[in-house]
Amino acid sequence: MRSKTLASIAVTAGLALAVSACGANTSSGTGGSTESNTGSGTGAKVGVILPETASSARWEGFDKPLLEAALKKEGLDPDIQNAQGDVQKFSTLADGMINAGVKVLIIATPNSEVGASVAKKAQAQGIQVIDYDRLNTGGSSSYYVSFDNVKVGELQGQGLSEAMKATPQGANVIEIEGAPTDNNATLFHQGQQKVLKPLYDSGKLKLVQSQPIDNWDNQKGGQVFEQILTSNGGKVDGVVAANDGLAGAVITVLKKVGLNGKVPVTGQDATPDGLQAVLRGDQYMTVFKPIKDEAEAAAKLAGALAKGDTAAADALASASTDDSKGNRKVKSVLLSAQLITKDKVKSVVDAGFVKASEICVADTQAACTELGIK
Repeated sequence: MRSKTLASIAVTAGLALAVSACGANTSSGTGGSTESNTGSGTGAKVGVILPETASSARWEGFDKPLLEAALKKEGLDPDIQNAQGDVQKFSTLADGMINAGVKVLIIATPNSEVGASVAKKAQAQGIQVIDYDRLNTGGSSSYYVSFDNVKVGELQGQGLSEAMKATPQGANVIEIEGAPTDNNATLFHQGQQKVLKPLYDSGKLKLVQSQPIDNWDNQKGGQVFEQILTSNGGKVDGVVAANDGLAGAVITVLKKVGLNGKVPVTGQDATPDGLQAVLRGDQYMTVFKPIKDEAEAAAKLAGALAKGDTAAADALASASTDDSKGNRKVKSVLLSAQLITKDKVKSVVDAGFVKASEICVADTQAACTELGIK
């Protein structure tokens, strides 16, 4: 599935400003155990359940270590697990954490239904629940920490429109979107359409097809894209891909037909693979969402809630997000994201989000040298 680039947000003051602004797999063997393997052994227990590893490198490569560090900095004892896309496993992990007596539960769920169910069970035991990165629509979590995901979609639309400025009238666009069960995917699409729909309506661009992909499945995304491309006579001039994983699958298909580097493709998450693709010219842009800021915001919020200080928590979560399914507003921390094209890749490295060695490989080294990335 989006800045304050070089440092974490000073949460007590800076988060309020961020609020008004604006989904390589590194499994660490957390498996199905509900036993803490990251806890410091001191402070209030906080459970964290991440959704999967298949669609994006971010969850294990970035969110897990950043959340662990941020929660420990707040004096909390984190237990961080990954459900690996399995809703039953997600529920089992949650049950184990609830039974272990966590004070706060931070959840990034595979879908809203399991998130709502887990939140209900946790709250029945007096446990505060924070929706992390993905809002569980129709749920009951008291707080939500994420990025301004409509804005993230706008950045994707902006990137594609910039890349296609010189294309002829009626240029063909295919949209490969995220999981329909993930509210973030809905928000990304809303943001994209703020920019792209006027271009479709005017005839400047032609929308061939917009297709959500269940479970953000990259392989399925590539297959669906290839089917749409084939049915359109092999014609495509631009592709909206909702994240870097789907973008990579699209690029694989474009390579097969000799169109990689000729057709702009969007992305999101500023993963090492995505940034390499941007440097090669196969992907036009990605979206950098400083996950360190997101993790630290969630940890600050969890710290306040673990102490029972809801006033401090409310001060941190000074924005609100509409849950149309639940007909309610959710207290939120919403952070800013940044559009990254080739000329801005260095800023992601400078922010410490990725290392130069992760993106400056054989076929991108010349671009890295040219851009001063080292």
